[in-house]
Amino acid sequence: MQFSKSTDYALHALIHLAHSEHRHNIGIKELSATLGVSESYLSKVMSKLRRDGIVRAVPGVNGGYELARPAEQITFLEVIQVIEGRQQLFECSTLNSQQHRLLAEEGAAERDRDCQGKSECLVKKVMDGAEEHLYQYLREHTIQSVLDEAFQR
Repeated sequence: MQFSKSTDYALHALIHLAHSEHRHNIGIKELSATLGVSESYLSKVMSKLRRDGIVRAVPGVNGGYELARPAEQITFLEVIQVIEGRQQLFECSTLNSQQHRLLAEEGAAERDRDCQGKSECLVKKVMDGAEEHLYQYLREHTIQSVLDEAFQR
């Protein structure tokens, strides 16, 4: 599993906006120069964040972007899901195989007989548990928590 560069740029852009909040908004030129990414690429990333209500675009000559909510309310998970999408990380592809039947929990198999024989594979159960731990960790970390840690150093 690997997150795209867009996620990297989005998180760094948000941290820069949060750190520069006293100026209220940052233009795309400054933001792209700070991050070392092209304005057009970063504009697409910022557009996604704007559509989902994470940033607000300020029009005008002195316009730019600002956080739409306080930095402590913007989680890493939310940003990642906006940029990467909200799909499941793991999907069991062996639902009809003998291997799946061997690894399916017996109780689940009995409960799910009415659901065309589909039961939860133990591999999927482990992977779903790992995904939930990852999501919980990313929910606990906000743009503000990263800034706070940076300031403590």
